[in-house]
Amino acid sequence: MPTFSAWDGTELAYHLRGDGEPLVVLPGGPMRASGYLGELGGLSAHRRLVLLDLRGTGESAVPADPATYRCDRLVDDVEALRGHLGLERMDVLAHSAGGSLAMRYAARYPARVGRLALVTATPWALGLPATAGHRLAAARARKDEPWFPAAFPAFEAWLAGTGGFDPVFVPFFYGRWDDAARAHDARAEEECNDEAADVYGSEGAYDPPATRAALARLTSPVLVLAGELDGGPSPELARRAAEVFPHAEFAVQPGAGHYPWLDDPAWFVRRIAAFLAEAR
Repeated sequence: MPTFSAWDGTELAYHLRGDGEPLVVLPGGPMRASGYLGELGGLSAHRRLVLLDLRGTGESAVPADPATYRCDRLVDDVEALRGHLGLERMDVLAHSAGGSLAMRYAARYPARVGRLALVTATPWALGLPATAGHRLAAARARKDEPWFPAAFPAFEAWLAGTGGFDPVFVPFFYGRWDDAARAHDARAEEECNDEAADVYGSEGAYDPPATRAALARLTSPVLVLAGELDGGPSPELARRAAEVFPHAEFAVQPGAGHYPWLDDPAWFVRRIAAFLAEAR
């Protein structure tokens, strides 16, 4: 397992999957170890995945200062990884909460970004949070699922702040609640750093006006990919995020939830690989 030193000396780890040109992958959670990404449905057959364990997650060390878990503070960890890899410019794929980290990185270091793929990326950095309304609308579309009657009231209560997180509504995050999804979800608790997650989006983490202004000048190609059944972000919210970038493609994966590489690996890999392979 390779490691490198962050700007403050924290030792960070990353995992390599596949062969070919490097693709730096930023996990979501927030602050979930990169293991849940696997090989991104087989994308490792097209690119060498460089899966970063953010500080305090997975095999990376816990920092001396917990305040460095904040999203904007993590940007220079990503830049340190680029330098460690010896890349003048790097292609980046970011999932979920990692999308806001990728946006903040691209805003601060635009010349270092080759292509940027934002996969079901939560656009907090743009001032576009997924609301309870977005999530409930997506959930209601699943009303014919056998697990819906037990899941929806608990989901509604959680979003209203009158109930805690309940595993009964986890199926809403997947396009298909099958054995693969169950196995994937079973890893979540051991992969997440809850303390770090609480800091990730804390006060000062985002500066939407400045980030929007910087990204409006980004010359790099961007793909914003949403899941048809995802509520956070919904396809409409993801489309609004894509409008910020001057050179963006927007795609909706049919039948996909928040983890589209699980729901239809072939569709996901085909779309991402095509974007990454486009002439520059």
